[in-house]
Amino acid sequence: MKKPTLAVLFGGCSPEYSVSLQSSYAVLSNLNPDRYTVLPVGITQSGQWFHYTGAYDRIATDSWAEDPGCLTPVVVSQDRSVHGLLAFSAPRHQVIQVDYALPILHGKNGEDGTVQGLLELAGIPVVGCGTLASALCMDKDRAHKLASLAGVAVPASLVLKLGEDPQAAVDFARQTGYPLFVKPVKAGSSYGISQIHQEEELLPALDLAFQYDNQVILEETIPGFEVGCAVIGTRELLVGEIDEIELSGGFFDFTEKYTLKTSAIHVPARVDPQTAQAVKQTAKVLYRALGCAGFARVDLFLTPQGKIVFNEINTIPGFTEHSRFPGMMQAAGMTFPEILDTILGQVMVP
Repeated sequence: MKKPTLAVLFGGCSPEYSVSLQSSYAVLSNLNPDRYTVLPVGITQSGQWFHYTGAYDRIATDSWAEDPGCLTPVVVSQDRSVHGLLAFSAPRHQVIQVDYALPILHGKNGEDGTVQGLLELAGIPVVGCGTLASALCMDKDRAHKLASLAGVAVPASLVLKLGEDPQAAVDFARQTGYPLFVKPVKAGSSYGISQIHQEEELLPALDLAFQYDNQVILEETIPGFEVGCAVIGTRELLVGEIDEIELSGGFFDFTEKYTLKTSAIHVPARVDPQTAQAVKQTAKVLYRALGCAGFARVDLFLTPQGKIVFNEINTIPGFTEHSRFPGMMQAAGMTFPEILDTILGQVMVP
């Protein structure tokens, strides 16, 4: 039986390019070559697409694009009869048929539904969430509105568009009280996020967030701690052990997410079985409410009173061997290759 060709997209025209390289290296290194014909497709920060044939460790060190001999320019063909890529190699272009595509692209132009829409237009099945779910989960404001409609508590918030009078943000902050979070509406990996403790910090935090998006959301700080839930599936859902983020101060910013200098992740979370089950059930409700498929990581807050509050859903969470999503699934008894096989099985089973 012919092995399916799996295109793995990495890099990306996004502030989270470097994060994608680390995740993609781990994914590519753990895919079973006996089960898949793997087609690495690298996207530079300037938006060039290449079929990459070099060593995977050069992806991790961001030197993958330095060897022209390992790079063939490619584009996705929107002709659905092609069902794949057009490779521009001398003396003429070639067709590379693709059975499935797995985007390991974090943030803008990868996790926000843009790439998913391109692949779906071309008739190439996407591993993971589709166009609509990806776009909704990337938009913190709309995701919170849908979560609230599904009966899940959300933080009090205000959205401010670029160019609008910041007085509305000042008024919201005075009414809600500090500390507050100021975030780009559509960004990930904590880029552009600030936790502010006084009014003098508000305008600089808005300026920072507007560097990453044309809309900014202000959110109340939820007391307690953050818990996460890894979910795999479309019809039937498989949930990993929940995890817990322990902070020594501040918030889980970019540095802490990828170095854990002063924070720690506990998996399983240090909660009682009833609370863990409630978190898992809430994660399933949110996963379905936002139309997720394939896999995603649902992030929630747990207050000292045991209240569960929605934070966000990451439709392409970090995938290094030390990332939260594989960590939660490994705690449930799955190896990294088994996690990937299970995710890919969501689209490979008719």
